[in-house]
Amino acid sequence: MKSEKIALCPCNGMSPYGLIARAASSDMVEESSDIISICITATSADKESFRNLIKKYPIMAVNGCEHGCVDSILEGKGVKVAESMNVMTPLQEKEMKPGSVARLGESGERCVVEIKKKIEDLLEK
Repeated sequence: MKSEKIALCPCNGMSPYGLIARAASSDMVEESSDIISICITATSADKESFRNLIKKYPIMAVNGCEHGCVDSILEGKGVKVAESMNVMTPLQEKEMKPGSVARLGESGERCVVEIKKKIEDLLEK
């Protein structure tokens, strides 16, 4: 998925896994000038600035669960995601639980580190 810039589009759902998706994506954007983020809520609301942005860079959908809402919203806007992940799957495989829907806490921070590793692995493709 190598490109000039990559856009991460995290879940904005009200679940602990959605919080992990957002926190991991936010950290990745802060740590790299080659990664930007896309607000799925503004995209869904068809805000003009996001209409152009979603077609400018390859997008990795960072879904909070198996429902794939980020993918569905982007597909509805005519965008095919370059990569998609569900943060719930790798965390459950390692028996990691994020905790709260609004506060990371110690376990949530460990989950963020794990998901950042998964995002990095996918970006290396």
